[in-house]
Amino acid sequence: MKKSVAALLLWFASIAGAQVKSDVLGAHNMGPGGLSPVKGNLPPCLFCHAPHSGLGGTRALWAQKLSTVQNYTLYSSDTLVNQVQQPVMGGASNLCLSCHDGTVAPGQTTPWGKLQMGGSMQSQDVFGRDLSSVHPFNFKLPLQPSPNVIGSVVKPGVTGNPAVTLKDGNVQCTTCHNPHVQGIDASNTFLVMDNSSSALCLACHISDPTTSTMMATKSTNATKTASAAQTSFNGLTAWNKSAHEQSAYQVSKTANVGPYGTMRKNGCLSCHSTHKGLAGGALLNRPKQAAPNLDAATQNCLNCHNGGSTVSPAIPNVYQEFSKKGHPFPSGSNQHQLNESALLEKNRHATCVDCHEPHASQKTLSFTSVAIRPSQHGAAGISATDGVTVVNPAVNQYEICFRCHGTSSGKQTLAVYGYLPTRSIRNGDALNLIPELSANAGSSHPVSHDRQSPLSQPSLLNFMWNLDGHTQGRMLGSRLLCTDCHNSDDNRESGGAGPSGPHGSQYAHILERRYEFSQVAPGVAPLAGPGTAIQNLQPAVADPSANGPYSLCAKCHNLSNVLSNASFSKHAIHINAGFSCSVCHTAHGVPAGSAGSGERLVDFDIAVVAQNDAFNIPIAYNRATATCTLKCHNYNHNQNGTVTPSQGNKVVGKGRH
Repeated sequence: MKKSVAALLLWFASIAGAQVKSDVLGAHNMGPGGLSPVKGNLPPCLFCHAPHSGLGGTRALWAQKLSTVQNYTLYSSDTLVNQVQQPVMGGASNLCLSCHDGTVAPGQTTPWGKLQMGGSMQSQDVFGRDLSSVHPFNFKLPLQPSPNVIGSVVKPGVTGNPAVTLKDGNVQCTTCHNPHVQGIDASNTFLVMDNSSSALCLACHISDPTTSTMMATKSTNATKTASAAQTSFNGLTAWNKSAHEQSAYQVSKTANVGPYGTMRKNGCLSCHSTHKGLAGGALLNRPKQAAPNLDAATQNCLNCHNGGSTVSPAIPNVYQEFSKKGHPFPSGSNQHQLNESALLEKNRHATCVDCHEPHASQKTLSFTSVAIRPSQHGAAGISATDGVTVVNPAVNQYEICFRCHGTSSGKQTLAVYGYLPTRSIRNGDALNLIPELSANAGSSHPVSHDRQSPLSQPSLLNFMWNLDGHTQGRMLGSRLLCTDCHNSDDNRESGGAGPSGPHGSQYAHILERRYEFSQVAPGVAPLAGPGTAIQNLQPAVADPSANGPYSLCAKCHNLSNVLSNASFSKHAIHINAGFSCSVCHTAHGVPAGSAGSGERLVDFDIAVVAQNDAFNIPIAYNRATATCTLKCHNYNHNQNGTVTPSQGNKVVGKGRH
């Protein structure tokens, strides 16, 4: 110890009347000719250190007056395992805060008193008393195991890189910063090592699955008072294979997403800021240009995914899709929370990270899979078995959709998505799609199960049509994805140039293509309401392009075959009269245990059809006789197969059945 002090005294003596190279101390060189915006007349080292008369009880022979603030607003997060404490007087971080909290001006020394200084510190270097948006430090010891931190940091207190050291077994400012050398890293922020490709961050944070700690957590469904234990997937364990880590795209250095030039080298800094990030636990970057009415998580994603010049070559503009009929962002009291349940009980809550795990998401190079898209790898989901059990990570795309479109409470029908049919066969929550898509349903599109109908399906194509209706897309196999119908109207999977996925569409219900819903005038029969004339009859168009009135169905079904009555003898007469598929067929499925057979997705829209005038019996379809019993467009469909004008109506429709 005596040798170390003696050596330090000799060093001070050697530089007392000399200049320290500005490219070493950089902005910390407050001496004459230094690079600091604040300058005085002492030799550079003496602003902070004193060979004699340093502050007692401190390290480094400290000469600068210490900050006495003990009521900082500290970093907090619902997912934080280790508790953050107020900085200790004289501790490593307190020394830094003596200038950087702004309460003590540089040049207020102990040995020489208050020095005459010129200039002022830059605003980005002054944190104030609010440290809530600064990477957490000075934890309560001993450190506890955390799922996002490598095990050696906790015990024996060693990081994954010898350049990154804990101070007295704790994380302090000097764990990441070397105050004596500014230019080790391209950011010129006094980092202890080059942080390109997140090397500094990954010295503590998990990047390798073999070092991860999988932790059991619980997902609670409050409305059902049920909970299920789950093994929680840690997205950081998949970082080294993720799209963000692998991307070599050029990124503008002025974009607020890192100084290293490419997304891969920017790494963690593409989304996170260690100082002056957004408070709330994730330390997200502040948006370069804030978009109105967007939550913080989405603002962060749009720093790159907004179609701007930030990324080169340009990537699809997701933000533009949201200007259409898109998924609703959190607002008001239903903001996204880091530890929120996978079963989203908040009304119409959707943000980017609800469907994508940004640390694990991979680039989608092909669209052949019918399980889950690589871009959604790592996202949590809900099991179709009971609508409550968490699947983390989700292995099927529909499990992610069931976070909102399953048993979650608080769902609403919003006008922005267009007309929603009211089906005749329903059990309980009409917005819960799990019973409709179940393998036990009366019939359903094969989303959560393989195609299993015993009935012939002569209209099915071998390949789906792309958006142009003339080039083949994916092979039509035994499974469908939710995004086969709900997708951006210009998505690249179906031959467009826009981003794939249900971000937004010009068509109702975020549908990829046009799908007309037959509707009647609102009111009460006989002049309006169910059973009366349909107001928006559409011509029969066999062209399966995206703009045809039946183009969504035509993606997988041969319209010419349907019009030939190959599967139902009355198809042609209904379609030629201008009725849409939605009058008779439901798009998802018919729940099991409901009245009616539920075959062939037949589930009438009772906002359009009504009971037959002559018979006080339920609306029904009989596949064996190919007949319906109901009233539609002012015509009675009778049990014996005849169709007669509605005698109860004063105005009889002119359409022919």
